[in-house]
Amino acid sequence: MGTNTGLGSAETVELFKRYVIPNYGRYPVNLVRGEGSYVWDSEGTRYLDLFPGWGCNLLGHCPPPVVAAVQEQLQTLIHVPNSWHLEVQGQWAQLLSERSFGGQAFFCNSGAEANEAAIKLARLHTPEERYKIITFEGGFHGRTLATTTATAQPKYHAGLGPLMAGFLYAPFGDLDAVRALIDDESCAILVEPVQGEGGVRLPPEGFLEGLRELATENQLLLMFDEVQTGCGRTGEWFGYQHFGVTPDVMTLAKSLCGGIAGGAMLTTAEIAPSLRPGMHAATFGGNPIAARAGIACIEMIESQNLLQNVANLSQLFQQRLQALEENCQWIREVRVVGMMIGIELDVDGGAVVEACMANGLLVNCTQGNIVRLLPAMTLTEDQAEQGCQILADAIQGLNP
Repeated sequence: MGTNTGLGSAETVELFKRYVIPNYGRYPVNLVRGEGSYVWDSEGTRYLDLFPGWGCNLLGHCPPPVVAAVQEQLQTLIHVPNSWHLEVQGQWAQLLSERSFGGQAFFCNSGAEANEAAIKLARLHTPEERYKIITFEGGFHGRTLATTTATAQPKYHAGLGPLMAGFLYAPFGDLDAVRALIDDESCAILVEPVQGEGGVRLPPEGFLEGLRELATENQLLLMFDEVQTGCGRTGEWFGYQHFGVTPDVMTLAKSLCGGIAGGAMLTTAEIAPSLRPGMHAATFGGNPIAARAGIACIEMIESQNLLQNVANLSQLFQQRLQALEENCQWIREVRVVGMMIGIELDVDGGAVVEACMANGLLVNCTQGNIVRLLPAMTLTEDQAEQGCQILADAIQGLNP
């Protein structure tokens, strides 16, 4: 049953109009409760959410082990600054290190903060004259000034100039273009293993391996932005494991803490000391609540065998959506890797999002024509089938 307390959707919209800066495009719906892959609005309408929390709710809404861990921690210790040692933060770092490439962690609160840390680390780790970082067209790395500059999409740069110096852009998948950009002032390559906001764009075969070779040959740091691909979304703990290419630096956020704000940058023990005391910090980074939530997420994924569930569901989505592609004139391409799904259309995707919402399904549209799904690892096969059917009806019903 839905929960209907306090203001309705219309009243909440009016509250926002009066008191909240309108820097987001928002749906005129007031969500009040979530459980698993469902959310309810203040009118009691239930939605199947296949884009939960912009990818933050990889374990579904309010996963019980995370809720229990956070509730317990709230009664013990809410926050202490990073001038103190905190056992639970150390344990969280250990769990992440043991499941990745065995390095060390810096904790923060978001993907943009994690990428800021990576950018600083790259410049601090190399000689002062080496400051240039190569990123990729269609990528997305955050909304701070540095990470907006790293995001090679001009639409996000409008009105913000002058942007931060030192970022060079290459087409995603073009090794020759990357090679041409490398010079004596280069320090790093920053790339998403799979471009998320760019439309679930997978790297061409050999591309990530080629970046690894170029970085090693030229003494650059290879940095993977795994804000979307990390924490089990691809069916491996981290996206780099899915492709068999190990970076020097990896950034995490979104699903890292099961819906609680949290971010991390991981790097090797050899590189980590370059981020020396006083050069970077995050007041709330690695706080007790985020740490307990992060540990609970890892334990839940392992105890419930959710990496295998991702593999099973990924195959189901691949089969259902490829069958749809074969029978629908509007679909240009279907792209699936784990619980990252992009359906590229020949027409605008906004109408699909609206039609799905009208029928109780929440999805996303990115880049204007790509319907994007980031379902929870805990999604059931019945829910996946239901979501695919509503989505198919919405796409086949298009009349552009």
